[in-house]
Parts: sequence; C-alpha cells; structure tokens
Amino acid sequence: MTTPARIPARAFAGTGTAAVTASVDDRSGAAAPTPAPRQIRPPDAAAVARVVAAALAEDLALGDPTSEGLFGPDDTCETTLLQKEPGVICGLGVVAAVFAALDLRVVVTALRFDGDRIATVPAEVAGIGGPARAVLAGERTALNLLGRLSGIATLTARCVAELEDTGAVLLDTRKTTAGLRDLEKYAVRCGGATNHRLNLGEALLVKDNHLRLAGGIAAAVTRLREAGSGLRLEVEAETVDDVREAIGAGVHRILLDNMSIDQMREAVALCRAAPNGPVETEASGGITLSNLRHVGETGVDYVSMGALTHSPKSLDVSLEVVR
Repeated sequence: MTTPARIPARAFAGTGTAAVTASVDDRSGAAAPTPAPRQIRPPDAAAVARVVAAALAEDLALGDPTSEGLFGPDDTCETTLLQKEPGVICGLGVVAAVFAALDLRVVVTALRFDGDRIATVPAEVAGIGGPARAVLAGERTALNLLGRLSGIATLTARCVAELEDTGAVLLDTRKTTAGLRDLEKYAVRCGGATNHRLNLGEALLVKDNHLRLAGGIAAAVTRLREAGSGLRLEVEAETVDDVREAIGAGVHRILLDNMSIDQMREAVALCRAAPNGPVETEASGGITLSNLRHVGETGVDYVSMGALTHSPKSLDVSLEVVR
C-alpha cells in the first residue's frame, strides 16, 4: 500500500506536476498499469487562481446560508473524493486550490496523481478534511473542475492510444472553454498529447479566412515574411494544389484541412520530397476516434483535434462524507 503524505491545501494549490505512477490504496482497489514516471508541466498558478476565484464568486455570490445555518465555524468533517468511472484523473491540484481559497485549514490528502489511469472504480483519489462550512461550500466547484479536466484527459488518452505506432503526434486546438484554456490544455498533457498554440501570438497560422482576405497562399506568406515576426509559419491547405503552393512558398508546416485519406497520403509524399527539405504536415478537420488511426497511418507528422477540449464528457466524480 502507498501511504501518501497529508498535504495542506495551501501547499498543493496552483500546482499539478505529477509523476504518472499508480498510487494504490487498500480502500479503493488497485489502479490500472500506468506509463513509466514522467513529469507533466503544471498549469500556470495565476490561471488556476483566476479560474477558482471566478467559479467560487459565481457559486457563493449570496454566500452559503444552508451550510452556515447548519454548522458553526469550528465544526469539522472528513470526506473522500471518489472517481466513479474508469479514466484519467486530472485536476487534484485545482481541487486543493479551491479549498485553499476558502479556508487554509482544509487539508487535502492526495491518493493519486494527475495523469493516473484508473480502471477499478469507485476509486478514492483524495481525502479532504477541515471546517465543514468550507468543505461543503467548495464541493461543487471542485467537482465541476475535476470532472471536466478528467474528462478531457480521458478522451485524450483514448485518442493517443489510437495513434500508437503511427508516428503521428496528437495536438489540441484553441477550441477551449473561455477562461479555462490553461487548465484544459494541462488536461490534454495529462492525457498524453501535446499542446498546439496557447494563444494567437505563439505562432503564425494562416487559415482560410486569412487567405481569402490576403489574396492566397503566396501573397500571405510574402506579407508575413516582410512583417518579420520570426515566428514559425504554418499555412492551411484544402487541396493538393494548395500543398504544392505552400511548399513553393517555403512554409514550416502545412495544415491539411478536411482532406480525404488519399489526399493526405499524396500531400505527405509531396511534403517529404520538398526541394528544400521535408515540410511538416498536420491533419485537421473532421477527425474522430473512428477515423483517427487511418489519419495517423497516412504518415502525417501531427493530428490536431478540437474535440479533445470542446466535446469530452465530464468524468463522474463525487465527494462523500465519511465522518
């Protein structure tokens, strides 16, 4: 049995770095085998604090008269945080940040790590104890965030598994929930995928509407090179002819938008044989779990899926009082 240390919420808040290993507790059953230990870059602490503050302000706009009427300021409780369906847990540090924002006397005992794949459920992922008013006031906010992030991590892990041995790297997109981008992209990392741009300023990505307004691929690339940002340049291509034009323009990566499998294979072959060296390829648009492996087998370097963050089902989690 792994005996985890009790972690004050204030010490755990704003973090999320986790070795992906199984933390087994006798009360919750054995976890499924997990990958070798690795470090997952945590979400930005300031982003966590902003999300937690906004969520609590929404839920506690008029206070919590139910809990305040039932319990005194010194009444305490012990609870268990349960994952009730198989999947990848993500957001335990965010949970701790919720309770830290309410009362620093709340203590979170983490029994799992963000990124753990848990197959045997219900599984206890943390114990939470402290002032009853704070624990009950933060319960729904903590569960909403944990369930959402764990759902993203779980769907991402399934998609990563589909691409295994194809050589393609799975990417997310900017199709995120307003205000939650940093946390949702952290969940993608916990699921084993790689982040695309966090924001518009991290890279140049010329999409269809840019191209329509700028006068096409060659004209757009020329203008951006003259602008001299020094950022990597990716251009969207809808046809194989677009791919040829983008190769000729000398871009770093070509986004293959809504292409058929055969078109992707042809585009990949052209990009690998580009006169000035291979050009990276990224498949995007209309990609689902059912066709993901076929896309990866075309030889593309990257596959980006907006569904990772805009369509996952929240994982079922709950907080239960034990005393």
